[in-house]
Amino acid sequence: MSGLTERVAAWAASVDAVPPDVAAHIRRLLLDHLGGVVAASAFPVPRLVAEYAAVAHPGREATAVGFGPRSAEGAALVNGTAAHSLEVDDGYTPGSVHPSAVAFPAVLAAAQRTGASAERMLAGAAVGLELTCRLAAAGHPATWRNGYHNTPIAGVMGAAAGAAVVLGADAAQVEQALGVAASHAGGLFAFLGQDAEVKRLHAGKAARDGLAAAELALRGLTGPRAVLEGPHGYFEVLARGEYDADTVRTGLGTDWALRRTYVKPYPCCRHLHGPIDAALELRTALDPATVTSIGVGTYTVAARHDAVEVDGFLGAQMSIPHAVAVALLRGEVGLAEFGEPARTSPEVRALAGRVRVYEDPDAVAAYPKERPAVLTIERDGGAPLRTRVGQPYGEPDNPVSDQALEAKFRRLCAPVLGDAGVDRTVAAVRDLADLSFLRDLGGAA
Repeated sequence: MSGLTERVAAWAASVDAVPPDVAAHIRRLLLDHLGGVVAASAFPVPRLVAEYAAVAHPGREATAVGFGPRSAEGAALVNGTAAHSLEVDDGYTPGSVHPSAVAFPAVLAAAQRTGASAERMLAGAAVGLELTCRLAAAGHPATWRNGYHNTPIAGVMGAAAGAAVVLGADAAQVEQALGVAASHAGGLFAFLGQDAEVKRLHAGKAARDGLAAAELALRGLTGPRAVLEGPHGYFEVLARGEYDADTVRTGLGTDWALRRTYVKPYPCCRHLHGPIDAALELRTALDPATVTSIGVGTYTVAARHDAVEVDGFLGAQMSIPHAVAVALLRGEVGLAEFGEPARTSPEVRALAGRVRVYEDPDAVAAYPKERPAVLTIERDGGAPLRTRVGQPYGEPDNPVSDQALEAKFRRLCAPVLGDAGVDRTVAAVRDLADLSFLRDLGGAA
């Protein structure tokens, strides 16, 4: 494993021009990322974090979307929190991680602070996204079994490297930035089942801390070298030594993992998407009133999302029983299906109470190469209905088209930006001539 951190740092510092196909995918991810951030700016958690950032991180260096200018660290904190607040952010299945929610806020804030070009921002984003994907995949599922949330622990490392690239760091400085960032790698999975909104903050804190780690390293603060593979380092502590170094280093810079990220069609935890797809498929042949029981067979990580009774918005977004119930009853799954009227609906609650989530051996064996779900519906007056979803809608093998992605952005953002604002933002991200359009997303002065 010797030299892993050094190799990663050398690669990151060498990234300048991003291959056209990778740049095109990053622009897709950026549009999807901004859609979630813009829409979330109207919700309580990003608002309270923005209020805190106005006090703790005042300044006018970068845009906190929907809230006006803040310092770069303040903007990264607000935008990262917003990106993870509606559960519409992209992800990378092998690492069970949301790379854009951390990498983009840090990189965009660094670019705005320094006046970097769109090309330099793309290089930083490529590094931040790629490293987040690879580190998460190398340690998953050991990190998850140890109680850590992969998005902030891998994300703070990717954010630090990506921000360092934007700031013009050399290889030695990138390695120092990773060493500093590793001391900020944290985020516990204790939120699950408790409606604990600190989950939203995980991405924002990681983005802020990653940016700060890069800035401090360039000013001379030292961190431990070889922090990924070394004693008491990232993988030894967070994965307890259970990791695959080849996942980090093989094909680095040539075989881009970030191109295999998924886009979410539904605003909830990705582990719910296979069961939702299956429920929507079977719904056309079903009268929900006849359902006596529903079985959802899936992989171990997803099977933990089995809460039948949900109270808050986050709890509903983490519950397979709730998601399956609203999909069968309403035929669509948007933000409204996780809102209070849906959560308190007697019909939804009754149907969710008939859902049993269990580990399916074949699904367990297939994960994380697939995110399988097997849905079986028992009913009065009819034979059982059954279907299997291997890859949910939005995965690279079952992708969301550019047109569908733009439609998702419009659904999320039109209430905030208006149709004309949506059109301007889509065009700006598609062309990405510069980053001036970010100021137009600021909202409050």
